Formats: sequence, C-alpha cells, structure tokens
Amino acid sequence: MSADLVQFFTVNWLGQAILMVAQCLAVTVPLLVAVAYMTYVDRKIWAAIQLRRGPNVVGPFGLLQPFADGLKLVLKETIVPSSANGVLFIIAPMIAFMTALVAWAVVPFDNGWVIADINVGILYLFAISSLGVYGIIIAGWASNSKYAFLGALRSAAQMVSYEVSIGFVLITVLLCVGSLNLSDVVLAQSGGFWHWFFLPLLPMFVIFFVSALAETNRTPFDLPMSEAELVAGFHTEYSAMTFGLFFLGEYANMILLSALGAILFLGGWMSPIPYAPFTYVPGVVWFALKIAFLLFVFSWTKGTLPRYRYDQLMRLGWKVFLPVSLGWVVLTAAVLQFGGWVPKP
Repeated sequence: MSADLVQFFTVNWLGQAILMVAQCLAVTVPLLVAVAYMTYVDRKIWAAIQLRRGPNVVGPFGLLQPFADGLKLVLKETIVPSSANGVLFIIAPMIAFMTALVAWAVVPFDNGWVIADINVGILYLFAISSLGVYGIIIAGWASNSKYAFLGALRSAAQMVSYEVSIGFVLITVLLCVGSLNLSDVVLAQSGGFWHWFFLPLLPMFVIFFVSALAETNRTPFDLPMSEAELVAGFHTEYSAMTFGLFFLGEYANMILLSALGAILFLGGWMSPIPYAPFTYVPGVVWFALKIAFLLFVFSWTKGTLPRYRYDQLMRLGWKVFLPVSLGWVVLTAAVLQFGGWVPKP
C-alpha cells in the first residue's frame, strides 16, 4: 500500500500535481497568517516604544485586529481613477504581492524541508526580489498621478542602489560556502553559533540588514511613501484590497528578507548550541525564532529612527555601502585564498 502511494505521488502526473499544491499550501497558508499577525506585532511594538497600548479592543488582547482590518479592506470599494490605466492599475499590487510569495519556493525551513532544493537558490531569490520593484513602478505610472509617479521613481532608484550592496553581501557568503544552494549555506554554519557567519562577516551582516530596510521601504528609508511631500507615494490612488495587497507585500518581503538573513548569517534552522537540550528543539522552531528576532529589529527601527533625506539615502548606498561591501569581498577572497580555507566544490 505504501509503495503504491509513493509511486502515485512520484510517478503519476495527478499525484505530482496534488503533492505540489499541498507543498505550496503548506508554505503559503502559514506565511499569510504570519503576514497578518506581523501587522499586529508591528503596532504593538510601536505602542510599547511610545508608551501606548496599541490594538486591544477586537478580541482578547486585540488578537483579532488583523482579521478586522482584512475584512474592512475586502468590504471597501476599489476605486480606479478615471485617468488611470485600469488594467495595469489592478495588476500592479498583484505583482508586488506575488513576487514576495513565489520566492519562498527555495527557502529551507529545516533539513530537507524545502519545496525546490535547487543548486542556484540564491540566484533565484535575488532575481525574484528584483522583480518586486516592477509592481511599484507600474503602480506609480498607471495611477497617472504626480505623487504616485515620484514615489515610484524614488522606490526604483532606492531598490537598485541597495540591491548592489546586497549582491556583494551574497558574494561574500558564497565565497565562504562554495555553493549557491541555500541548504548548503546553512550546513556550512553547523557546529554552534560560533560558526555562524555573522561573527566573521559582521560588517556585511549590518550592510545586509540596513539594505533590507531600504529594499522594503521601511523607516528610516521610507522615502517612496513620504507623506510630507508625496501624500502616500506610489499607492496614493489605491484603496480597499488593492492597497491591502501593497501593504501585505511589504510585510511578506520583510519576512522573506529576515528569513534570508537568518539563513546567510544566523545558521538557518541550526541550534545555537549543538548539545542537548537545545538539539531537542525542532529546526523549524529555531528558524522561526531567528526570523522573529530580525522582524523585531525591523519594527524597533521604525519606532525609533527618523526618516532620512533622499540625498542621505543615496549617499549611504553609493558612497558607503558599495565601497565597503566591495572591499570586504576582496578581503574575504584574499583571506580564504592565502589562509588555505577555500571551500572544496
């Protein structure tokens, strides 16, 4: 019986389709719940920083607030401006949200827990994350609004600028691992937290995290949505669920980049101490805790730091992060080569 089931799910096209859909749902459903409750956690952290209560009315401790917000957005009317390009106006938020979801296909949650364990997982992630800017650019252009268009231009320049630094960060990690496979990146950090890459590559970890703030348009780099000059930036003309998709896409990208940071620098699903009782905790739990820590820092910075000026944003990306990350790539390659630590393929 078991052999027949294995054959059905591995050979039969219907079984393969069912298995693929089940894997996608196993990743997508918890992710959507996490995105919804990240909005709640975000507001609670800001409230604690500002000595407020935050959401506390809908449900016990306000735990049903994300569902109330979602219901409100679904029931509202979607308004398309008369001068906007209607088709692109509706498609843009879908692109922004879907690119944040499809990237999870190569993210390993535990040893062997990955939908597609491909050998170029990092390249896939980098390519998909680069596509997210198209949704913002299309939204700004299709809205036919100067505020939305300026916000889209800011976002495009910002994401291109900081993707360069993230690219050099990825190269540095790949030099230390010798593989583009994300599972191999995690396995290269086995043996305890003193083997995690955040220790020898601390400057690159800082550059990665700050660049992640800029990539997701989060404070202090939320210039594309700067309400002081641009009303609400690229989503000024959006309402109801189309606005909700942009909102959810931002949080989905935050979770994705936090997961990538945990994989690249914090050992992924690995236990920080490779001895009992720490090894009794499932790897997926350690992975979730590391993501939660990085998400907390995301919220912490938003509730603490003021917004940068746009010239400061560009100067940090091109005059500080670019030369530092490039120099660290050269330094890492030299140390690995002359120290005899080049990983074997």
